[in-house]
Amino acid sequence: MSDIAAMHIVRMSVHENVLSHPSVVTERDYVDYITERGKGWVCESGGSIIGFCIVDVTENNVWALFVKPEFEGRGVGRHLHALMLKWYFQHASEPLKLTTAPETRAELFYRLNGWKDQGKNKNGEIVFQMRKARISD
Repeated sequence: MSDIAAMHIVRMSVHENVLSHPSVVTERDYVDYITERGKGWVCESGGSIIGFCIVDVTENNVWALFVKPEFEGRGVGRHLHALMLKWYFQHASEPLKLTTAPETRAELFYRLNGWKDQGKNKNGEIVFQMRKARISD
């Protein structure tokens, strides 16, 4: 749990899918998602966390996948994404879902990585879905 503060720094550093207010996501949320609801991974460079992801097996949802802006485009997100999908589909058979803002780098990332567009939610975010058959081991 010692990584949570650094994970939150990454979360607050992003330029897309920005939280409306830092208090929307609390330290307790990270703890719950990592210890009670699913699993999380971090990526480090030079001893600092530069990216993280958390998957929720209770709701079959990607709760977080974020990379510090200065490390985008270097494969950090792709690596975390692969670890997350492999683990998730070893522990769950239900399709995995996530939402992201339209016309963002995240939207393009998920499309290029095999996620299927399921329409938009009431907030206007794109709802994506991934099935186990779409990933390779």
